[in-house]
Amino acid sequence: MNELEAILGYHFKNKKLLQNALTHSSYANEVRGGITSNERLEFLGDSVLSVIVSDYIYKNYRSLPEGELTKLRASLVCEKSLCAFSRELELGRFLLLGHGEEKSGGRERDSILADAFEAVLAALYLDGGFEIARRHVMRFVLDELQHTDDEVFKDYKTALQEIIQRNPEETVRYILTDSSGPDHDKSFTVEVRLNSNVIGVGTGKNKKQAEQYAAKQALELMGAEI
Repeated sequence: MNELEAILGYHFKNKKLLQNALTHSSYANEVRGGITSNERLEFLGDSVLSVIVSDYIYKNYRSLPEGELTKLRASLVCEKSLCAFSRELELGRFLLLGHGEEKSGGRERDSILADAFEAVLAALYLDGGFEIARRHVMRFVLDELQHTDDEVFKDYKTALQEIIQRNPEETVRYILTDSSGPDHDKSFTVEVRLNSNVIGVGTGKNKKQAEQYAAKQALELMGAEI
């Protein structure tokens, strides 16, 4: 337990919370004797994770519409991501598993590892509070965002708007100039105009993506750091 606390960078006041977070249902059912599985903690951890991630991307990706925010959040909290986070923490080594689950490779099972990450997060939240939980999550999320499709999710529109706002008399508009292709594979082209001058053109799978590409080109032409 001390080894895992060192990996987590947090020492629990209530060690039983961490032990509970590592207790798979197969172990709890096998041992019985008042031992409970991590399923309730997993339930709480799922909600805490969603709030932390939603809060961060809402504040830092200000021009993304609700649909794009939802997709971004889903990519960060999906089983694949949580499993990777869990492996980075080596949670599999510390899990309490029943004999059958142990023999069938439960320590490496993606679903079990993802659930364990959420349960440990809930334990951190209950023992240390929201800020401790937030720090724990963000150490993974910030790194994951660097590997996300920057061209889709980096907020070039907001960066451009912040530059333009320095001159109140200037206005920026995004104009859809073309759309082509079948419904399942459309392509959209958007121009970003400063007053009446075209300062960037972008093409994407939807209008929002095309606007981001157009803003990116405008920033590049301005010599802005992006």
